[in-house]
Amino acid sequence: MTVDSTERPLGPTDIVEVMQYLYTVGLNTGCAGNASCRVGRQKYLITPSGVEPTVLSPELIVRMPPSDATAVSGLEPSSEAGMHGAIYAARPDVSAIVHTHSPYATALACLRKPIPAFHYMVAVAGGDSIRCAPYATFGSKELSDNAVEALRDRNACLLANHGVLALGADPLAAAMMAREVEQLAMQYCIAAQSGEPVLLDEVQMKEVLEKFKTYGHRSE
Repeated sequence: MTVDSTERPLGPTDIVEVMQYLYTVGLNTGCAGNASCRVGRQKYLITPSGVEPTVLSPELIVRMPPSDATAVSGLEPSSEAGMHGAIYAARPDVSAIVHTHSPYATALACLRKPIPAFHYMVAVAGGDSIRCAPYATFGSKELSDNAVEALRDRNACLLANHGVLALGADPLAAAMMAREVEQLAMQYCIAAQSGEPVLLDEVQMKEVLEKFKTYGHRSE
């Protein structure tokens, strides 16, 4: 996959590719999960409801908002389209969202536990923890509100008894964030089996977050 929102506009193919990637690496199975990307200030593209990534094609991607939602197939948008829209409205810095039901992160979500600062890479999501949003029925406004709050100053969160949300500048970046969250969740679960993981303190995490501001940046 080569997705770069800085070189070309995002489109349906980006969503198809990222959904197939998430399926291939095991972050989603069957029809679970969804993905979207922003294509205007108030418009975005999103996966249709109930279509497996193996048969997904650009023609099946749905254009939002609902007032002009269209898909060649006539398929309905993902049941979480409202949540994606609410996140875009609250976060103008975000251009893509992926939602997964990845095993370890979802297991923690079912325990309604956040991922704390047991490892410095927790900072990759933008803070000293990866929050877990309170439970609400899928597709509901309550879930959208809970997700927006859990993502305040963050680029990923867990959804209680549900799964993961990850944000990015393009679908691939969001997918990489979701993969990092799953890796951290797996490590945390393994560590917790042997005892109580030792957490980094506030000062240590602030230092990490500061260093992350230039992490991976090339000098000119």
